[in-house]
Amino acid sequence: MKTQLERARAGEVTAEMEQVSADEGIAAEEIRVRVGLGEIVIPANPARPTQKVVGIGTGLRTKVNASIGTSSDIKDVELEKRKARIAEEEQADTLMELSTGGDLDRIRQEILGCTSLPVGNVPLYQAFSHYSRQHKNPNLLDPEYLFDLIEQQLADGISFMAIHCGINRFSIERLRKQGFRYGGLVSKGGTFMVSWMEYNSQENPLYEQFDRVCALMKKYDAVLSLGNGIRAGAIHDSHDRAQMAEMIINCELAELGREMGCQMMVEGPGHVPLDEIEGNIMLEKRMSGNAPYYVLGPLPADSGAGYDHITAAIGAANSARHGADLICYITPAEHLALPNEDDVREGVRATRLAARIGDIAKYPERREHEKRVALSRRDTNWQEHFKLLMFPDKAQQVRQQRSPAKEGTCTMCGDFCAMERGHALFKDDMKGDKIRA
Repeated sequence: MKTQLERARAGEVTAEMEQVSADEGIAAEEIRVRVGLGEIVIPANPARPTQKVVGIGTGLRTKVNASIGTSSDIKDVELEKRKARIAEEEQADTLMELSTGGDLDRIRQEILGCTSLPVGNVPLYQAFSHYSRQHKNPNLLDPEYLFDLIEQQLADGISFMAIHCGINRFSIERLRKQGFRYGGLVSKGGTFMVSWMEYNSQENPLYEQFDRVCALMKKYDAVLSLGNGIRAGAIHDSHDRAQMAEMIINCELAELGREMGCQMMVEGPGHVPLDEIEGNIMLEKRMSGNAPYYVLGPLPADSGAGYDHITAAIGAANSARHGADLICYITPAEHLALPNEDDVREGVRATRLAARIGDIAKYPERREHEKRVALSRRDTNWQEHFKLLMFPDKAQQVRQQRSPAKEGTCTMCGDFCAMERGHALFKDDMKGDKIRA
């Protein structure tokens, strides 16, 4: 079976490319060209034919990923299914199933069965969880078990995988030689892989056998998302030598993977000060040949726990504006606890809003909708206004809880409504939407 990338290079416009074209309002031929260049990926494992088709990459709307999954402390499968449904209801574009506690095969299959979103995962989580439980030492992991597990998860219908191929002896040596990190290692999969390599004095098998990883992904036309296992967990670690070594390797691997016909994404960067976000994205795009960038956060401050969905939304808006393609949401529980249903809802909403803010700056033609919102607000056309908002339920709830005495106003201004007074003053000059663009 040929991948979307290989079919695009052969001149074929697939049904999936046609769907992306319709969703994005971009010519199907342009989608085909960008898929063929590796600038757009479409995670659509044919083992799960009922999933939604989503395009991720250059020229497209910035997409939002929601992550769910059990932990060793909370293993409630039904809770995770409810969270998956909420993520889809709130219009997340993709879902990552990141469970580490309970029957991981059953959890994965039940999540795949309860959502139509493309689902991704991190194979190392299950691999190291298995060896921790069965052998009491994750460092005893047999690489053959890991490769078999990757194929099993793909056969179940996983459409994209975060696989930590960019951690190798060179990147670990950079970490050791720089001598210190304020945030340490914060990637679960990355930390386990570094530990395995140190314990066994061996190279990372995912790097050493990268062609084998790509062959498995190609077999199911799944997207290989090059995991960011040495990402910064504190803004003071941003762009240190260890992080940059892994980023360079991942960008090289993205190019190699495309040459093999595999759909590729690059992940990054973690905690990054606001002034460094643009440079980070420029480096990823330049070094990877414009591969789609799956951004984790980024969080431009370390002190926002409890409100890190807001911290990350600020970073996400800046990332989207400068070219990030897929944003992994952050919930209010980040750094504190396993997210619950309300956390998932707030995390998706905050990240969708951030992505839209970034897209408004990145694609000026997309500001037309905001003009319509402004006109409905100017004319105090509340019914039309609510229809145009991203979160009309929340807006209506707030208004109903604090209803004004005069229906046309709100309780913020009441009798002193600027919109009402301004409209009366200049109603003859304000004709519909015929105002300066």
